[in-house]
Amino acid sequence: MQLLFLGTLALFVGVTVAVPAQEKRVHHKPDLSDHVHDDAHGYQYDHEAFLGKEEAKTFDQLSPEESKERLGKIVDRIDTDKDGFISHAELHHWIKHRQSRYIKENVDKHWKEYDQNKDGKIGWIEYKNTTYGYYMDAEFDDVDDKASYKAMLTRDERRFKSADRDGDSVATREEFTAFLHPEEFDHMRDIVIQETIEDIDKNGDGKIDLREYIGDMFNPENGENEPDWVTTEKKHFSEFRDMNKDGFLDASEVSHWILPGEVDHADNEARHLIHETDKDNDDKITKEEILANWNMFVGSQATNYGEDLTKRHDEL
Repeated sequence: MQLLFLGTLALFVGVTVAVPAQEKRVHHKPDLSDHVHDDAHGYQYDHEAFLGKEEAKTFDQLSPEESKERLGKIVDRIDTDKDGFISHAELHHWIKHRQSRYIKENVDKHWKEYDQNKDGKIGWIEYKNTTYGYYMDAEFDDVDDKASYKAMLTRDERRFKSADRDGDSVATREEFTAFLHPEEFDHMRDIVIQETIEDIDKNGDGKIDLREYIGDMFNPENGENEPDWVTTEKKHFSEFRDMNKDGFLDASEVSHWILPGEVDHADNEARHLIHETDKDNDDKITKEEILANWNMFVGSQATNYGEDLTKRHDEL
């Protein structure tokens, strides 16, 4: 049986493109779309923000009538309190939900693997036995780096306990999501910080010095010159990262580095859609107001064709 290392690798699940070495530890919140947010040249950004990228592509293949019909059904789902209005909070929640689908899909993929008794929960014992079971029988005697495997088990157990809010050693789907994707949950921030420090802190003093900081990003080969970005990172360490100027990064400074406070794109998009659609200025929108501006929320064959024409005209 092959070790799965899910807990150890969970911070990087969902990252499918290479990132610069100096960015690999930073957990940026992705934008809602790769398109420029410019309503004057089309609403593709809004479509992907509101629907998610894959669903937006599906709508682009529908007739305008089909798109409007499906949008009406979506509006009914967004209106969770069934008062006939879409509030900022409801729209914000919907957009965040659509943007986090990749996390849900990842959790769903692994849920079946770990929920051995099919009771709708994953106990620590289930996870441990599925991930480490074969090696546990012999206390990792059959593997080359015994200490590393034991350390990973300890680390996974610590993370599982942090995700297990009620302390019953059994993870609900929400708790298992926090275990696999701790960077998405405020109550897991300390675990993300602690694991980052442990990864980089080679002398075990609980802090990160300049040599360790750079060593995590760049290890020169014999005779290799230091790239310019390494020089820049050294400057960043001393001028920005090391806030108290003691020559080390402590937990608080690591937090500012890897978990920067950023713009809530979903919040901004919810405000934008309401502002553009709310004709009576009551800070909430009705189903009728949304359907009257349906092409801002979803695409269709007609709007997709029109945007293609606009793009070609601009290129000319």
